[in-house]
Amino acid sequence: MNDKTIMLGNEAIARGAYEAGVKVSSAYPGTPSTEISEILSKYTDVYTEWAPNEKVAVEVAIGASIAGVRSLACMKHVGLNVASDPLYTFAYTGVNGGSVIVVADDPGLASSQNEQDTRIIARSAHVPLLEPSDSNEAKEFVKIAYEISEKYDTPVILRTTTKLSHSQGVVELCDRVEVQDKTYERNVGKYVMMPASAINRHKVVEARENMLQEDACTLSINKKEINDKKIGFITSGIPYQYVKEVFPNASVLKLGLINPLPKKLIEEFVSEVETVYVFEELEPVIEEQIKSWGLKVKGKDLFTKQGEYSANLLRKVLLNENKQVFEKKELPNRPPILCPGCPHRSVFSVLNKLKIHAAGDIGCYTLGAVAPLGVIDTTICMGASISTLHGLEKARGKEFIKNWVAVIGDSTFLHTGVNSLINMVYNKATGTVIILDNRTTGMTGHQEHAATGKTLKGDDTNAIDLANLCKAVGVPNVIEVNAFDCATLEKVVKTSVNGDVMTVIIAKAPCALLKSAKSTAKCVANVEKCKKCGMCLKIGCPALTKNPDGTIKIDETMCNGCGLCMQYCKFGAIEKVER
Repeated sequence: MNDKTIMLGNEAIARGAYEAGVKVSSAYPGTPSTEISEILSKYTDVYTEWAPNEKVAVEVAIGASIAGVRSLACMKHVGLNVASDPLYTFAYTGVNGGSVIVVADDPGLASSQNEQDTRIIARSAHVPLLEPSDSNEAKEFVKIAYEISEKYDTPVILRTTTKLSHSQGVVELCDRVEVQDKTYERNVGKYVMMPASAINRHKVVEARENMLQEDACTLSINKKEINDKKIGFITSGIPYQYVKEVFPNASVLKLGLINPLPKKLIEEFVSEVETVYVFEELEPVIEEQIKSWGLKVKGKDLFTKQGEYSANLLRKVLLNENKQVFEKKELPNRPPILCPGCPHRSVFSVLNKLKIHAAGDIGCYTLGAVAPLGVIDTTICMGASISTLHGLEKARGKEFIKNWVAVIGDSTFLHTGVNSLINMVYNKATGTVIILDNRTTGMTGHQEHAATGKTLKGDDTNAIDLANLCKAVGVPNVIEVNAFDCATLEKVVKTSVNGDVMTVIIAKAPCALLKSAKSTAKCVANVEKCKKCGMCLKIGCPALTKNPDGTIKIDETMCNGCGLCMQYCKFGAIEKVER
């Protein structure tokens, strides 16, 4: 097969894993990496799964590798933080079957809480890192990553970014290679990382890295393009595309292997070109290493460490073109908002009414920080809401947290919230945790998780019962409530925050965008009964606006009939009817 088609970068990565003969893939959804696993799950030759978190995903990939098959783990950049524990040791043990970890960085913070650079982690962990520049390279680099993994006995990171993950390019399709399973042989010195073994394996890692640095100089994915020798660029990934667009006649050293860098090749390139710029997004990972070798290059003294790069940035800095070229009319801001019918809005409306502060977490519900609901005070990382609430109580006492709760989604709770909850139980906390159970991983596009009853491939499976799980770890008071039953929820929250025992409230209602949650009803306004008080508008539903005379107006195309607005109207001016 040698057909060509157009693919997203993520789609091409999945195709590359398939063609490389991968047999086991484990991942946790995180934008911009999510589609890789969703697409890979459609290939029947590959076992794919959603793991509870990225640490587990990498550990599953390690187990499959030790068993002798090619394995894959996928995540976004902050997920690699969670997976760092096994990653650093995986670098020591090495592989049996090849193993690749795909990590999607997010320059520009399209959907993340920070802009960390995976290249730095790869250096620290002593793991090779490859970075493609387009969809076809994304597919091919996956296959090259497995060759490197098995040749050099190491896990390999394939780094992508938001732009590459979600842009399209022409990809040449190839047949799947059926890789023979490696024989498993017990080897305590290689796979059991107690100190005596780890000391010896560290030497192996150092020797491997030195060998890779030498071999990288002749590796096909590191390419010199010598043209005009007055100006040259050392670059990789998507920034390479910007260089070629703005300076098509410049000399370029395009790096595919970012760690370790091909030192001799870089020295050779710098000696051939008069002025060399290192053009890399985020941190000066390449630049600092080159300068440490005594080579003269320019980089972050001209280009920012923040956000996505662009061809316009390159033009502006190096060509100093007319400023008008870059000026754009500012479009009006469209702040993100919870969807109509979102059960999180119902919970937050109650917390807002009670003037309750919430330690927040990572998910759609982070939008509870902004007006008009404005109840989320903190958001740190996955699972941190529960630990933050615990810290607040231990720092300031029970009285301080009588107007605080922690809120966390069902998927995030299973990701890293369970351990935080155990910590609260173990250390005798009395706070209130609200699990926002909308039956999906909402923010990344409605992926299944361990409590939904479906696998990544859509098969029926055992569903974790969140209430029983909380009881099993020792939570003394677990209450399940309909997220849209505001009266009951208000009563339960009041009682729990003023109580003397730890409470978990599970606010249950499916995400309004799930196919299974499709509503047959809608809400309509009776303007004759409307008193123009605006109470219904306090919930911040985008389906609700005002008529010119101040009466309420409901957009029937947006409304899904959740009825939350009805609960806040005391004059019967809103009614629910069948569609």
